[in-house]
Amino acid sequence: MRIEKCYFCSAPVYPGHGMMFVRNDCKVFKFCRSKCHKNFKKKRNPRKTRWTKAFRKAAGKELTVDNSLEFEKRRNIPLKYQRELWNKTVEAMKKVESIKQKRRARFIMNRLKKGKELEKAEAINEVKKNIHLIRASHAGQAKKLEEKMVQKLAEDVQMAD
Repeated sequence: MRIEKCYFCSAPVYPGHGMMFVRNDCKVFKFCRSKCHKNFKKKRNPRKTRWTKAFRKAAGKELTVDNSLEFEKRRNIPLKYQRELWNKTVEAMKKVESIKQKRRARFIMNRLKKGKELEKAEAINEVKKNIHLIRASHAGQAKKLEEKMVQKLAEDVQMAD
């Protein structure tokens, strides 16, 4: 059983599913669903179509280059292990897994930080534009009037003496 990749969105195409298009030069295109086939016929670029895997990789939304993934790929070759070697490789794989989890978390947090910074900047701009709604024009006048009254009373007391 061979699981193919969809030419347009890179989703898995299981046997008996999807569509196949063979061009005149014998190039075979496999599609997971009619949505991908229709977009291919409309000559759309998968890197510009937001829901495809190619777009996510091109836009930096997905972890594509990660050394720990490459290490894991190299470890797929079956080898005959001694007990000590086996324990060391198990520890190494656990370490790789922990590194991968930390990197994913950091990647996600960095993406979230950018959004929070943008929201904060937008909020500050909104406040600056509509400051007249927050600060009433007559808000400071009450204190000024009070200070004037105190000064007048102080002057009256001085004149009376």
